[in-house]
Amino acid sequence: MNQGFLQDVLAGLRLSQKALSPKYFYDEQGSEYFDQICQLEEYYPYRTELALLPDVAQELNQFFTQHSLDNVQLVEFGAGSLHKVKPLLQELPMVREFVALDISGEHLKRASADLAQSFPQIEIKVAQGDFTKPIRLELSEATSIGFFPGSTIGNFEPKEAVDFLRNARTTLGKDSYMLLGVDTKKDRQMLERAYNDSKDITAHFNKNILARMNRELDADFNLDQFRHVAVYNQKLGRIEMHLRSLVQQEVTIAGEAILFDQDETIHTENSYKYHPEEFEQLASSAGWQGEKTWLAPDGIFAIMLLRNAGG
Repeated sequence: MNQGFLQDVLAGLRLSQKALSPKYFYDEQGSEYFDQICQLEEYYPYRTELALLPDVAQELNQFFTQHSLDNVQLVEFGAGSLHKVKPLLQELPMVREFVALDISGEHLKRASADLAQSFPQIEIKVAQGDFTKPIRLELSEATSIGFFPGSTIGNFEPKEAVDFLRNARTTLGKDSYMLLGVDTKKDRQMLERAYNDSKDITAHFNKNILARMNRELDADFNLDQFRHVAVYNQKLGRIEMHLRSLVQQEVTIAGEAILFDQDETIHTENSYKYHPEEFEQLASSAGWQGEKTWLAPDGIFAIMLLRNAGG
């Protein structure tokens, strides 16, 4: 039994507002559900960012050429299925090494093997680990560029996002860069629709964390007695995902009883939205300086290039 997972779960479910870390969504089944979410018509962040990336990659090529960067290692945080890195690898000949870092090892290994076949000239490495914590990678003397797509940065509380960006500066080292996807503030209807899809894939993704606890922590959740809920909290600028208990019930996890009132929720994820200037201020407090921002039509999504301001 994974003791770290168990300790985090019990600590979260003992809180007055029960909560679970979204990093535990991404076992193999959860990663597959997320791949399905990315194909949904309602889920605009994936297709919008993917449409932006070819132009971003071409401009990055010019930028790095102008700055005489001819030996680059690209590090993707939360790498997942590795779809979004392909436009970068196609347009950036200065990338000699790619490091895929994620918490879901088997899913990542398969995706990396496929990527290596498409880009045989690039050394492809896999690093399994929790990128929400400080990570030391064995990096070469090349210039490091972090890649954190998908607006995953929004899943952190703002203070946690600063901590992640500060840790990433340590991981990537001197004179590094970071390329991030940032979801922007927009119409409530568009936001809530993206997290309440008509096929209920997001609901399955959310409930899978309960199924994972059943599989790995000897829990006895009845998934039919919980409902997926996703709403936009405009005051805090974030989508909130919850699992609502439909009945009063008792669940056991590794022998410990957890009580739920009817309509009580488990808070499973936040997805913060930022105006680009808000995010630049946040990044600045972590030691990064904004270099360039690319905006999708109507400003519904941003890709931002940051430079390590600490050298």
